[in-house]
Formats: sequence, C-alpha cells, structure tokens
Amino acid sequence: MKKYSIIIISLFFPLFLLANISVNDSLLKVLDETIAQRHKYTKIREDKIIDLKKRARSTKRLIDRYNINKEIINQYDSFICDSAEFYINKNLNIAKTLNDPELILENELHLTYIYSLSGLFVEAAVLFDSINFESLPNHFKAWYCWNSVRYYENLKNYVDDNRFSQVYNQKIDYYRNIVMELLWDQSDEFRKEYAFKLQQSEDYEEAIELLTPIFNKQQAGTHGYAMAAMSLAKVYKLENRLKEEQYYLTIAAITDLKLAVKENEALLSLAINVYNQGDTNRAYSYIKVALEDAIYYNARYKNSVIARLQPIIEDTYVKKIEQQQRNLRLYSILISLIVIVLVFALYINYRQVKVISKARKELKDINERLLGLNVKLDEANIVKEKYIGYFMNQCAVYIKKLDDFRKTVNRKIKTGQVESLYKSSTGELEKEIEELCVNFDKAFLKLFPNYIEEFNSLLKPEEYYHKEEDGRLNTELRIFALIRLGITDVSEIAVFLHYSAQTVYNYRSKVKGKSIYDRDQFEEEIKKIGSLK
Repeated sequence: MKKYSIIIISLFFPLFLLANISVNDSLLKVLDETIAQRHKYTKIREDKIIDLKKRARSTKRLIDRYNINKEIINQYDSFICDSAEFYINKNLNIAKTLNDPELILENELHLTYIYSLSGLFVEAAVLFDSINFESLPNHFKAWYCWNSVRYYENLKNYVDDNRFSQVYNQKIDYYRNIVMELLWDQSDEFRKEYAFKLQQSEDYEEAIELLTPIFNKQQAGTHGYAMAAMSLAKVYKLENRLKEEQYYLTIAAITDLKLAVKENEALLSLAINVYNQGDTNRAYSYIKVALEDAIYYNARYKNSVIARLQPIIEDTYVKKIEQQQRNLRLYSILISLIVIVLVFALYINYRQVKVISKARKELKDINERLLGLNVKLDEANIVKEKYIGYFMNQCAVYIKKLDDFRKTVNRKIKTGQVESLYKSSTGELEKEIEELCVNFDKAFLKLFPNYIEEFNSLLKPEEYYHKEEDGRLNTELRIFALIRLGITDVSEIAVFLHYSAQTVYNYRSKVKGKSIYDRDQFEEEIKKIGSLK
C-alpha cells in the first residue's frame, strides 16, 4: 500500500507544483496591475483624510474633535508617519486639557509605536522609560509590550549587527512572554504570539496550523487579512518554501497597495523572494515601489534597510542588461556573413544601446534626486526638531494668555465692568509683538548661528550688517530669515511682522540693491544659508 502511495504522489506532485506556479503567476500579474493603479488608491485615502480634517475643524466640543483626530491618526498610521505623529500630539494636548490620564496614556503609547516605525528610536526609548509599566491597566500593559516587541524588531533590522541581535531577541522574548501571560489562551492574539514562539523552536508546521485558521477567518481586502498573510509568509520563509512564501506575500502586497498602506513590508519582502527565484525584473520593479512608499511614509529605518538591499538587486539588474547587450553583439558577429541580416542586427543593437543608455540616465537621475531628497529631509528634520518644539511651547504660552484674557472678560461681564473691559480690550499689542520677534530671533540664530556672517557674504563690503547689542536681528535680517525658512510670500511676512505688504516689499528691494548678485539670484542664495553640504 505504501508503495502505491509513493507512486501516486510521484505522479501527481508535478501537477500540483505546476498548479501552484500558475496561481502565483496569476497573482503576480494582479499585483503588477495594482502597482500601475496605486496612485488611484492613494488619492482615495487622501480624500478621506481631507473629509475628516474638515469635520474636525467644524467641531466645537474637545472630546468630539479628539475622536475625529483618532480617525485621522488611524488613516495616517500606515500612510505618513510625520502626520500621524502631529495628530497624536494634538490629541495629547486635548487629553491634557481634558485632564484625562487614560487618554494621555493612550496617546503616549501610540507615540512609542509611531516613533518605532519612523526610526526615532531614541525618542521612543525615552517615552517607554517615562511610562510606569506596573501601574498600567492590563489592556495598556499588552499594548506597551506589543509596541516594545515592534520597537526591538525594527531596531534589530535597522542596526543589522549580529553583536546586538542576541540582546534585542532577548528583549523581544521578554515582552512577548509578558503579553502572553496577559492574553486569554484561546484568543487569536495569544495564538499569534505562540506561533512566534514555535518558529523560534523551529516547529514550523505547528505554527502554520495555528496561523492558517486565523488567516482564513479574515475578511479579504482588510488590513487584518494582509497582516495574517504576512505572518504565514514569514513561517514559509523560515522553512525555505519560496513558492508558498511568494503566494502569501503577494496577497499581502496587493491588499496593502489597495488600502494605500505606505508602511509596506510585504512588497519589500516579495522583491527579495522573486530575486532569489531569479526574477530580476520584478525584483527591481518591486523594490523601486517599496522605496517610493518608504520615502512617502518617511520611515527612516525602512529607508536604511532598503538601501542595503537595493544595490544588490540593482547590480544584478544592470548586469542582466549588460549581458543582453553582450549577447546582441555576439549575435551581430555571428550573422554578419549575410549583409541584409547584418544591417537588421546592427539596427536592433543600436536601438538596444539607446534604451540601455536611457535606462542608465534615468537610473542616475533617480539616484541624484534621491540624494537631494535625503539632504532636504535632513534639513527639514533639523528645522522640525529645533523649531517646532520651541514654537509649540510659544503657542501654549499664548493660549494661556488668551485663556486668562477670556476669564477676565467673563468676570468683568458678570460684574458689569463694561468700561474697564473696553479699556483692557483696546490695549496695544506691541509688547506681545516684541516678545514674538525676540523669541523668533533667538530660535533662528540658534538654528543658524552663522546667519549674519553668511548673509554679509552676499553683500558689498560697505553694506555689511552687524548683530544688535542685545543679540537680536534688525528688520531687514528678520525678513530674510523668514525667507530662509521658506516663507516667501510678502503678505505672509507682513502678517508675521505686523507691517504692511508695501513696507516689507520696500525692505526687500533695499537689501537686494546692496547685493553682489542680481535680484533673482540673491534670494536663491539666501535659501542656501546654513544648508547641509
């Protein structure tokens, strides 16, 4: 009987293998079509976010605005990490205003997750340390542990150094054990964590038996469906079953693209999978899209992971093209005995050389643009880290002043002190404007300490400016400081400095007349002050 079973399996196994390959090829074609339409899916998510922002602006009650912001955060979580972080901070401020400790904790835990995804590992570690784990309710403890597991997994991938991997794996095991103690042992969440433990002990088949029912019960086209497919793909990868891994990776990638998920692990993993199977063209195409998504999402750690893999695939892709070129040359020599065929072959060869030259040029342009984007991103991050926190604090100060003024108005209205109220409401704002300018000057000179020296290098020697005795900027220097920060519209500068637009225009014209450059080039040189080289 056993002998007959072996014969039957040997007869039907090739058919099963061919069927599996056919299914994978069909799915890859669907994926290629989905990639071609990915901008349509991105637009759908962008429109949804715009509608939510409109609802938030028209909402008066803080708790209602908080809940709408949560919806916006859920949309941004896997779409643009900087925007997700921005709205989490907005909700954190609302939670503090409402004096709700649970809401505050909820947003702090969410921030640890976003920091881990975006590669802000230092900031995430500081925030983890600031949370008292023992005092957390069980559901928050589980969330804390899951975020910690994700943190150390991302950190391990980012560092990519065997010297530290063991420490990070120990941390992952530690938090996974804690969360398993908190979960009901019949829940899907527990089974998922247990499946990870089985993978560590190389019990892959048992892990697949646990994860397959979880995948089957997910609704197709949902984020949970993609995540369940990814979990199965990882187990099959450990078993070195590339076809099964490819099947589930493709399902996950298609789902993520249709949901406009930019924090897309599946497509990057699929690029490696098809590369290992010899499909260099698809590998190159998929890793390009994965890099575009990573740049869009602004995941610093994911960019570094892709940067390690892209040159390998790219080099193989270029070598394949070069091999094709060498083959064409060989064919040209072999068929050069026949004049007509030779002419035709030379024509084809010429066309191929043009295509390759264009491809190399496009590849070079892409790399140059990527380098430029990275430099701009570094500068933007410096401005964001040093400036946004400073002026968010200033906004908080002014909100406090407005709140104090509101309380004063309410008190005077109640006591009938209308005349006193009128006098206080007609006071001058010079003090607040002066304070704003002082704070702006301090923050700007801290960010660009050599601003005045570099500014003077653009002027004629006799027109040099000097720092005020109190360390402040004068009006001309302040106007061009705003231009250096990207505020070029005259009306916006006028509003910030409380001048008329004509006054700002006159100052700009006056300074441009002192420059060693022509008027148009002068402002471009201003924007380069303090730039990263």
